[in-house]
Amino acid sequence: MTYDRLVCANCAAPVSEGRCPVCRANRERLQQENFMAGFNPMALIALLAVLIAAVALLAHQTA
Repeated sequence: MTYDRLVCANCAAPVSEGRCPVCRANRERLQQENFMAGFNPMALIALLAVLIAAVALLAHQTA
C-alpha cells in the first residue's frame, strides 16, 4: 500500500505531507516496513509489463 492516499487522524492532512509528528512517524514506519511503499502504481505496472515482455521473448526464443 502506498501512503500517499492515507489521511492522518491527528491533523486530517495526507500522511505523505508529514505535517504533524504522528504523520512523520507513520510515514517513516511505512517506509521501513515496505520497501515498495515509495513506488507509484504506474511504475509497478511498467515493471510488470517489462517482466511479461521478457518472459514472452524468452519463450519465443526457446520455441
